Amino acid sequence: MLSLHQLRCFLATYEHGSLTGAADELGYAQPSVSEQVRALEKTLGVQLFRRVGRGVVPTTIADTLRPHAEKVLASVEEARQAVQSAKTFETGTIRFGMFGVARLYASAGLIADVLARYPGVRVELVGQNSTEVADDLRRGRLEAAMLAVSGVQSEGITITPVAREELVYISADPARLTTPVTARRLAEASLVMPETTWRHDDSTRILLRQMLHETGRNPQTRIEVEDVETAVELVGMGLADSVIPRGAAEQLIPRLAPGAGWVSLRPKQWDTFGIVHRTGAVLSPAAQLMIELATTRIRTVAEPLGVS
Repeated sequence: MLSLHQLRCFLATYEHGSLTGAADELGYAQPSVSEQVRALEKTLGVQLFRRVGRGVVPTTIADTLRPHAEKVLASVEEARQAVQSAKTFETGTIRFGMFGVARLYASAGLIADVLARYPGVRVELVGQNSTEVADDLRRGRLEAAMLAVSGVQSEGITITPVAREELVYISADPARLTTPVTARRLAEASLVMPETTWRHDDSTRILLRQMLHETGRNPQTRIEVEDVETAVELVGMGLADSVIPRGAAEQLIPRLAPGAGWVSLRPKQWDTFGIVHRTGAVLSPAAQLMIELATTRIRTVAEPLGVS
């Protein structure tokens, strides 16, 4: 019966033109290689080599067999690597980038989705701000991420929009929530805004600056904080108003500012969420899984884009 061991000995002998050279490469005794080649010849009923001096010369039949033997061994190696990759995937660490606010209504569910499929993996969701995570992608620290892409520079990375989220104005003063908030009203508002470390690159602030461009003013922040939870609490205390994604408002206001509410901007403003990875990258199975699950998860809480 033809075996993989015979094919390896055949190819090594073919390439070296010597049984001794083949034995050295494979780490076998020369008689063992010679025996495997003879067994292969017997199985196929052909002569594969002719002895010439101390070496061997392949026959035309050996020339015919060579590419097929190479394909067989290559397929076996691919199968081995695939199995090893799957084994590592199921027991290794999966890292994925996620922008900060998304943790409020997607991160826990995303981790649960991953563990439901692969209970043995270790999961790392990385990042606080989309610009920070995009930098990690460019430096190769992450394979892929789900980001708010309005402030993300596209150089070196590929962005695929998958959903969008409305930005809303939140306040504890009911009088400020009777009608949508225009650019002029927003320019006069006293605001508390999160993401102070990334204030110049924060996607929400970029969209608000664009909205206020016609007024010649920027949003006036009375208070700067890092996390959206603190901003919502301060709104509930009546110390300032804010603009945050609608999903965050729906999650946080009932818990942290039950006396507050929200209203749309006029015109409505939308932050876009997208899958991001390095341009031309060949994504691992782990990255592909996270992209699939993150896209499905975010589309359950935000308006899907690119879906027929």
